[in-house]
Amino acid sequence: MKKIILMMALAAVGLGACDRQRPEALKIDNALTAEEIAAGRFTPEVMWKMSRAAASSLSPDGRTLLYQQTDYNVAENRGVTTLWVEDLASKAVTRLTDFTSNSLAPRWSADGGKIYFLSDRSGSMQVWEMSPTGGNVRQLSDLKGGIEGFGISPRGDKAWYVQRVQAADRRSADIHKDMDKSQARIYDDLMARHWDYWDEGEYLHLFVGDFGTEGLKPGTDIIGAEAAWDTPLAPYFDMAEIAWNNAGTMLAYTCKPLTGTAYAVSTDSDIFVYDVASGQTQNICKPTNFNTGELIESSRDNLPGYDKYPVWSPDDRMIAFLSQRRAGNESDKSRLFLYDCSTAEMCDLTEAFDYNAQNVVWEGNDRVWFIAPIEGTYQICRVAATDGEVEVLTKGDHSLTAFTTGGGRMVAERSTISSATEFFEVNTSDGSLTQISAINDAIYKNIRMGEVQKRWVRTTDGKQMLTWVILPPDFDPAQKYPTLLYCEGGPQSVVANGWSYRWNFQLMAAQGYVVVAPNRRGVPSFGQEWLDQISGDYSGQNIRDYLSAIDDVAREPWADEERMGCVGASYGGYSVYFLAGCHKKRFKAFIAHCGIFDFDSMYGETEELWFVNNDYGGPYWDRDNATAQRSYANSPHKFVEKWDTPILIFTGEKDFRIPYTQSLEAFTAARVRGIPARLVEFRDEAHQVFKPQNSMVWNREFFGWLDRYVKKAE
Repeated sequence: MKKIILMMALAAVGLGACDRQRPEALKIDNALTAEEIAAGRFTPEVMWKMSRAAASSLSPDGRTLLYQQTDYNVAENRGVTTLWVEDLASKAVTRLTDFTSNSLAPRWSADGGKIYFLSDRSGSMQVWEMSPTGGNVRQLSDLKGGIEGFGISPRGDKAWYVQRVQAADRRSADIHKDMDKSQARIYDDLMARHWDYWDEGEYLHLFVGDFGTEGLKPGTDIIGAEAAWDTPLAPYFDMAEIAWNNAGTMLAYTCKPLTGTAYAVSTDSDIFVYDVASGQTQNICKPTNFNTGELIESSRDNLPGYDKYPVWSPDDRMIAFLSQRRAGNESDKSRLFLYDCSTAEMCDLTEAFDYNAQNVVWEGNDRVWFIAPIEGTYQICRVAATDGEVEVLTKGDHSLTAFTTGGGRMVAERSTISSATEFFEVNTSDGSLTQISAINDAIYKNIRMGEVQKRWVRTTDGKQMLTWVILPPDFDPAQKYPTLLYCEGGPQSVVANGWSYRWNFQLMAAQGYVVVAPNRRGVPSFGQEWLDQISGDYSGQNIRDYLSAIDDVAREPWADEERMGCVGASYGGYSVYFLAGCHKKRFKAFIAHCGIFDFDSMYGETEELWFVNNDYGGPYWDRDNATAQRSYANSPHKFVEKWDTPILIFTGEKDFRIPYTQSLEAFTAARVRGIPARLVEFRDEAHQVFKPQNSMVWNREFFGWLDRYVKKAE
C-alpha cells in the first residue's frame, strides 16, 4: 500500500514537547534550465519539475483557497508535500509549511479560524493545527504509530481518526511464539495479499476520541478490536468514505465487514452510522430486526454492491451516498442515493441519468452537486433532492476531478491532456470557468504542447467512438509521423481529456509521435450499455474498436502506416498481448505494462476474485459456463505462435493485482520464440510506477524501444 515517505522530522511545538532540531529541508528546484527553455520540448525531466496540486478546500467565507502541493527532487528520489493558500481577492499565494516534512490533508475548522492538517514533522504522522496565515503551529495528537487520517467534528469536541491495528495473527512468530525468528505467513482463507501488500493481520480501524484545547485524546475503536477488515476500504483507503454529521453527534462511514473468500468474491460494502452518545452503530443499507437479528425486507435489497461516500445534508435529515447494484461488478453504475434519516426511505436521484456519479456535495438541503464522466470528460452536475432531473452544469473538453464550495462560491480542480491540475472558479449560474491559479505557468509558457483533436470514429458495429488524437508540437501536415495506438487499462476507466504523470500523451507527442487514444467499448462516460459490453468479451468488440481507431487515423496522409506502435498497461497490457497475435503486421513494436497474459494462471494468482468472475465470466474450471470458456479460449498466451513483433514488457514485483509472473510468462514466450523482447522489472513498484527515478528509467526504456523499432523502422 502506498505510504507518504516519512522524513523522521522532529518538531518543537505542541503537547509540551521540548525544543528539537528540525532536519534539513528537501531542496526543490522547479526552474527550467536554459537548455530546456531553448528546446521548448516536454521531456520526463521537465514533467518531474511540475508541482502537483490537490486536496483543495475553500474557507467557510469563500475568500481563501487552501490546498496541498507536492514537489520532487529526482536526485533524492523523493518528494515533499506542503500546504498553500491563495487569497481569491488579491490572488496572493502563500506557502504555509516548509520542505523539512510532509504536511497534507488540510481542512478548515468550522469557523474558518484554524487549519487542521496531518504532518510527519514529529517523526510520525499526527494531527496539527495552525492559523490561516501559517502561525501558531501546534501538535494536536501524539498517538503511537501515527495516524492515517482524521476529521474534527463541527462542534469541535470530538474527532475521528484512522489508525493501524493488529487484529489477527498471520505471522508464524505470533502463532508459534517459540519460533520467534521464523518469517512465514499462515492463512486459512483467501485475501492473503491485496494490491501491493501481504495481509499480516494489520487493518485500518476507525476511532472516535475527545478533542479540545489539549488536543486529540486516544479514542474508542468503533469497528471492534478483532475486526479483520479495513475502514476506509482497501486498497485505496480513501478518507472521504467517513463523514461527521453537521451537529457533530453522528459519524457515517463505509465498511465491508467480510473476510476471506466472502471478501474476495464480493464488493458488498455498506454505510454505517455511529451514534457518539450511545455508542450504537446502524447499517442503513441492511437494517436488521433488533430482536431476531434478521434483515428487514425493504426496497434496500437492491444495495448489494459498493455503497460508499456518505455525505450529510446541512440539516442532518438526509445522507447522500453512492451505490452500485451488482455485488460482483466494481464498475457497475455508481448511482446517487438519498437516505432519509427519519423515515429510513431511500431514493435513486440518478435513475434516469446514464452516467456515474462521484464527489457529492450538498447545496443547502434541497440540491446536490456531483461530478460525472461524460463523453471522455468530467463535468459538474446538480440535481434536486426531490428526485429531479439532472442538470449538467459545466461543459468543455476537460476533466473537473474535484470541487469545493464555501461562501457561495465554487472552485474546481481542472486538468486537460495539455495541462496538469489548476484551480478554476465555477460560475454556478452558467457553468463557466475562470482560472484562478498558475501553479505550473512557467512550464506552459516555455514548453510547446501538441494539438489535441477530438475525433469520432465509426466502429465495426456502426457506432461512433470518441478518439483523442494528439499531434506532435510544431506539427507539419506535409510530413509523415510515427503513430502510437494507446490501449487504456481498467478496463473500465475513462480515456479522459485529463492529465497523467504516468501515461502522458503530450510526453509521447513531444518525442515526435502521433498518439491515438480511443474510448473503446468498456470505458465509462458513454452510458452503461457501452461500459458493460466488455465484461465477458475481452477479445471481442473492444479489440475491433482499437483497430477501427488506428486504421481510421492511419488513412491520414501525415500518419505513417509503416511506423506504428501499440502500447498499454493493465487491461491495456492484455490488449497489447492479444493484438500481438492478431494485428496482421500493423505494428512495428509493442509495449505492455503489467498486462494479463494467461487467464488460467491469472485467476489463481490475483486477489479480488470479483473482478475476474465478472470480467471473465467465472473460473476456468466451470465447463458449463459458455462466457467463461470463451474468455479462457481467447487468452493471449494461446496465440503466441502468431507473435512476430518486438515487445517491451514492464512489471512491478509488488503487483498482486496482475502479478509480475504474468509478465515473466510473456517475456519467456517471446524469447523462446526468438522474438526481440526486453523485460524491465521494478522490485519496489506495484501496478504503477510512482517513484521519480523509476519513472525516469521507465520513460527512457519506453521511448528507447519505440525509437529503435518504430521511429527508425525500415
